[in-house]
Amino acid sequence: MAHALTTFDIELTLLLEGVYQKYQHDFRHYARSSLRRRIRQAMERFGCRSVSHLQERVLHEPEVFAQMLQYFTVQVSEMFRDPEYFLALRRQVIPLLSTYPSIRIWVAGCSTGEEVWSLAILLAEEGLLERSIIYATDINPEALKAAEAGIYAIDRVAQFSQSYLRAGGTRSLADYYTATVHGVLLDRSLRRGVVFADHSLATDSVFSEVHLVSCRNVLIYFDRELQERALKLFDEALIHRGFLGLGSRETLRFTSQASRYAEFCASERIYQRL
Repeated sequence: MAHALTTFDIELTLLLEGVYQKYQHDFRHYARSSLRRRIRQAMERFGCRSVSHLQERVLHEPEVFAQMLQYFTVQVSEMFRDPEYFLALRRQVIPLLSTYPSIRIWVAGCSTGEEVWSLAILLAEEGLLERSIIYATDINPEALKAAEAGIYAIDRVAQFSQSYLRAGGTRSLADYYTATVHGVLLDRSLRRGVVFADHSLATDSVFSEVHLVSCRNVLIYFDRELQERALKLFDEALIHRGFLGLGSRETLRFTSQASRYAEFCASERIYQRL
C-alpha cells in the first residue's frame, strides 16, 4: 500500500507548482530530501509556521521569492574544487581541445563562479584563453552577480591556493588576484571570454555548440526525470568527441545517455561523446 503523503509534502508540492506557474522557475523535479531540509530553513528565516504560509509570501511578495532562490538552489563552490578533476582536464582534455581553432566551454549551474574563474586560469596557463569562450549559467541572479564580480572572502584563499597547486597550477594563485577591503578581486583579464547568463536546466534549451560541458555537483539535487533532461541538453550541445565532466558522486551509468559516451577519465567522471 502506498504511504500517505504528509501535510508538509503536500504543501511543498503546491509551493513548487505555484513558483513554476508564477515565476516560471521549475523546481518540481529537484530531489525532495534535500529540498525538505532547505525549505525548513527558509520557513525559519521568514518566520513562517507552515509551508502554506511560506507559499503565500513567495507568491505575493516577489522580493521574498528572490531571496528564496538561495534555498531552492545549493550554492556551494570552491576554486579548483576536487583538484584531481582540474589536473585531468589540464593533462588529458586540454591538449585535445587545443587542436580546435576556438574552444567553447559550458559551466552549467555555475553558482557563485569559483569553477568558472578556475577554468579561466587553467586556460590562461595553457595559452588558450584568448581563443576560448566560457558560458557560465545559473538560475540564481544573485549567484550570477557574485560570479561576475569575482570577489571572494580572504579567509577562503588559502584553501583555493592549495587546490590550485594540486590541480597543476604553474604559478602562484596570488598572481591572479588583488586584495581589496571586500576580499580578493580576481584579475579582470580572465573575464574576457566569459559570458554569464541566466539558464535553467529544467525549462530552457541549448544555446550553443560546445567542446566541454562541466556540470559538477548539480545533478545530485535533481530527480531522475530532471537528470535525464539535463543530460539530453548536454548531449545536444556537445560536438562529436566533446567532453562532459560531472561531480564525484554523479555518473552516466544507468542513464539513457550512457551508451553515447566513453569513460575518458573514469576516476574524475570525465566522459567523451562518441
